[in-house]
Amino acid sequence: MLKTMNSVHRLLLKVSGGRLGNEFGEMPVLELTTVGRRSGEQRSVLLTSPLRDGDDLVVVASRGGDDRHPAWFLNLRDQPRVEVAVKGGPRRPMHARVATSEERARMWPQIAGRYRNYAGYQKRTEREIPLVILGPAA
Repeated sequence: MLKTMNSVHRLLLKVSGGRLGNEFGEMPVLELTTVGRRSGEQRSVLLTSPLRDGDDLVVVASRGGDDRHPAWFLNLRDQPRVEVAVKGGPRRPMHARVATSEERARMWPQIAGRYRNYAGYQKRTEREIPLVILGPAA
C-alpha cells in the first residue's frame, strides 16, 4: 500500500507540473535517494519532513506504524550518503544519521504533538520509531 501511495503521489506531482503535492499537511515533501544495501542501485522515495532543526531536515521512519523499518531507513543506515530534493527542487548531497536518544527525546514530542498521525503510528508498534536527521554533506 505504501508503494502505491508513493506512486500516486509521484503521478500527482508529474501531472500538475509540481504545483500539487509538494506539501502534505503543512509538511514539505522531499525526495530521498539512497543506495540499495543489497542492489547497490539508487532508490528514491517521497517523504514528509515534519521538523526542521536548524539547517537539518528531520524525517520519521514510521512505515505507517509497521513493526518493520522501511527499506529506505535500512539503506541509509548502511550508507549514510544520500541525496535530497525538497519541494521538487534540485537534488543535493546530504548526510543521514539516526537521531540520538537525547535528540529524539527533544524532537519526538514536537512532531507527535503537531502531527498526531505519528503518535498513532508509535502506538501501533513495539519498535521505537527512529527519527532521521538529514544534514549538509561534509
